[in-house]
Amino acid sequence: MTESLRPSGEYGSPAPVTPEWPPPPAYAPPRQPAPESAQGFPREPAPQPARRRRARGPAALLAAVAIVAAAVGGGTAYGIQELAGGDTAAAGSTGTHVVPSSQRGTVAGVAEAVAPSIVEISATSNEGSSTGSGVIITSDGEIVTNNHVVSGASSVTVRTSDGTTYPADVVGTDSSKDLALIELEDASGLRAATLGDSDGVRVGDQVVAIGSPEGLTGTVTSGIVSALDRDVTVSTDESQGQQQRQQGGGWPFEYGGREFNGDTGGSTTTYQAIQTDASLNPGNSGGALIDMNGDVIGINSAIYAASGSDSSSSDAGSVGLGFAIPVNTVKTDLSALRSGSTT
Repeated sequence: MTESLRPSGEYGSPAPVTPEWPPPPAYAPPRQPAPESAQGFPREPAPQPARRRRARGPAALLAAVAIVAAAVGGGTAYGIQELAGGDTAAAGSTGTHVVPSSQRGTVAGVAEAVAPSIVEISATSNEGSSTGSGVIITSDGEIVTNNHVVSGASSVTVRTSDGTTYPADVVGTDSSKDLALIELEDASGLRAATLGDSDGVRVGDQVVAIGSPEGLTGTVTSGIVSALDRDVTVSTDESQGQQQRQQGGGWPFEYGGREFNGDTGGSTTTYQAIQTDASLNPGNSGGALIDMNGDVIGINSAIYAASGSDSSSSDAGSVGLGFAIPVNTVKTDLSALRSGSTT
């Protein structure tokens, strides 16, 4: 066992008659003869494992660090980031929001994080102008909104949360899903929203809605998810929608065999919506429905008006029944919208 600690080649010749056991290594000064045992034989010195462990220590430490680094790279970076103070909400497909840990799960915390990503949209057509909302999804100004917010518009103007106004171009529309993608001109450094996962939404989850009802930019309301997979039918007829907007009502839609905000007409499309009791009013269309982590889970699209099918009166407003297009529908449709598809 002791020989294994010595350099190779030290034991190549016969030992002297009166050896010093073990012989000193060539690279060390001679040692004093070892004391004899009670039987008169030289005692073998005890092995020195401590010196060997010290020599291996740095390598073992580096190996341990490498293992930890591999674990972080394999999916635990979020936990390390939390401990280090990098309060980053779960990243979606297009962006990341920073929500302070002390405010996570609160309406105030969600509003502070997400409100800068919600815009007011003014659309002008031959029949006049109307107002809606939109959600910034890239820092250079891609914005998701409802198709009915910009449908038939000859010009579109967007105002961000800091009051900056941009002209915008309609990139693509999908009337079958009531979605549209617009892009700001010469924009940069905007805060993009985090797109979450609407498949994980449950009835009873707390939610926050942010939009520009009646042109009141950055209005925040809250509530819960009331139901899922509601079949909402909306009009795809531009002229009908524009007429209703000029009368002060919302976009015509149908639910449960009843029409709201006017006649949906013969050209319609149906999608499965998230139902919420968060207060929505005309102008909230295209804005965000957000979970308590700050992730967008839906695009607000329709409200049940207090006056029923006769929603052209000025007293039409929220009674706690709003509908949002699930964000997973938005993510699935993004490629087509970005390609300039118009349907």
